Amino acid sequence: MATRYTDDHAKSGLDFTFPEIETWPNQFPGYEILVDDPEFTSVCPKTGLPDFGIVTLRYTPRERCLELKSYKEYLFCYRNLGIFQENVVNQVLEDVVKACDPVWAVVKGDFRPRGGISTTIEARWPRPKLEAAEPSK
Repeated sequence: MATRYTDDHAKSGLDFTFPEIETWPNQFPGYEILVDDPEFTSVCPKTGLPDFGIVTLRYTPRERCLELKSYKEYLFCYRNLGIFQENVVNQVLEDVVKACDPVWAVVKGDFRPRGGISTTIEARWPRPKLEAAEPSK
């Protein structure tokens, strides 16, 4: 059986040059910030159909906070980008961590149904330590 999704599909969008997210100096310790984008859109790299969802970011800032307009403009870059939903969530997490080095962060993508299936993806920082998987038999 021929593979319908290729490695190129899986990597699609990850070679995009995303803009840096601006930050500003945090003034207080030990609190949580929740930011959501209830109108997030991207594009399936295989079908070219739009993906709609809610992307939520929760984090505790260390020394820097994300500047919200900059973060919003960053998320706009996904609007016409062919990228899998799983890659969206993980790329946003990586770029947030790069920008502000939070104590911890969680990015959640709650993608609306298309063809009867919805998807929820969550990525966390720091990344959990994974144990080596047993080889398949």
